[in-house]
Amino acid sequence: MLEGSNHVSRDLPCVCEQATKWIYYAFHVIEQSKGKRPLEDVADIGWRKSSKLLDAQEKEEAARCLHNLSLCQEEHSDKQHDSGTRSDSSSLIHQIGRDLSVNCLVRCSRSDYGSIASLNQSFRSLIQSGELYKLRRQMGIVEHWVYFSCNLLEWEAFDPIRRRWMHLPAMTSNNCFMCSDKESLAVGTELLVFGKEIESHVIYKYSIVTNSWSSGMKTNTPRCLFGSGSLGEIAIVAGGCDSRGNILSSAELYNSETGTWEALPSMHAPRKLCSGVFMDGKFYIIGGVGVGNSTVLTFGEVYDFKARSWTLVPDMFPARNRGAGANDAPAIAQAPPLLAVVKNELYAAYYAENEVWKYDKRRNLWITIGRLPEQATSMNGWGLAFRACGDQLIVIGGPRSLNGRFIEINSWEPTEGEPNWNLLGRKHSGSFVYNCAVMGC
Repeated sequence: MLEGSNHVSRDLPCVCEQATKWIYYAFHVIEQSKGKRPLEDVADIGWRKSSKLLDAQEKEEAARCLHNLSLCQEEHSDKQHDSGTRSDSSSLIHQIGRDLSVNCLVRCSRSDYGSIASLNQSFRSLIQSGELYKLRRQMGIVEHWVYFSCNLLEWEAFDPIRRRWMHLPAMTSNNCFMCSDKESLAVGTELLVFGKEIESHVIYKYSIVTNSWSSGMKTNTPRCLFGSGSLGEIAIVAGGCDSRGNILSSAELYNSETGTWEALPSMHAPRKLCSGVFMDGKFYIIGGVGVGNSTVLTFGEVYDFKARSWTLVPDMFPARNRGAGANDAPAIAQAPPLLAVVKNELYAAYYAENEVWKYDKRRNLWITIGRLPEQATSMNGWGLAFRACGDQLIVIGGPRSLNGRFIEINSWEPTEGEPNWNLLGRKHSGSFVYNCAVMGC
């Protein structure tokens, strides 16, 4: 990944004095990534899956080790070149071989990939190929980053581990797309932004591998105001409106590995302004407005991949009538339900009362468990982001005041007690979140 690429200092000590240090550094990277296991375990841990993230200090140390290795490789290659021999660039760090080189890189932080790519052409080609992300997914190595837009056509990324903000390249589109309703989702190594241009719907895709935007992707049924969710390299979009404003019941599955859309069986009822989540290996669609309805739909639907069918879930989401003033805005003016799933538990941000709810699957009801962060303000739910980020819930928002031009990100890892929000970051920015997605890769 080329996000956050920065200059790498060359003022680091060379470790070429002894050939044995090549192996030491390679093993050191793996040990750091696996909790400093003994050296004799290296052969076993080569391809063992790990769901734990490396902390920032360990990953930075691993990146420094790789940097030292690369510098020495360059020095060694220069000597070989001077002597008329050729080195095998496909091995990356040829003294330890390509497989072990890749094994080290897979365990480095995504934040380091931009720096590593700047070391030489071999590293750059590997990272731009996307091979590392496929291996990370196979090995269960995942880092979650937050992508959001607080200014039209401008996107930012936030790394919650290093608490680092990054700007994405600007989107190139027309004014019609800029002002249209937009939905977004992150799937695999891609961020998809759905909108409408003058005569048709359009999808812009940002790739973390190339650090660039592209367009031209088409769904089977163009739509907006739909519900969506992603799981690994797949995503589902369901419901929404077509170009004529008709509310849809159709659904589609996107595979980011193949870049293809597959039509799924239609839901029992059409709906728009709904939300979607994956939970317990199934896809849920919740809330929204149906044909001829002036109130929020209270029944949900769940899609079973094995049965390839939808099932109704009565009374899955309550009408928003619990707080004073909650019904002041018509249903079509309210934001879709703010939902997030952490460890297969469903949570909701009830913005009318600034509450956090948890869904009791067994009893099919919602329980108030605490409060949202103080700065979690919205306009009927619009402008506030509530997402799952790995094992944490995150809330992104800012104050609604002329002097409140900042955005902050708060997180909480759900426990049995009330939410205890932790401020991850705050910066000067527009305080209205237009779109938000979390990418795990």
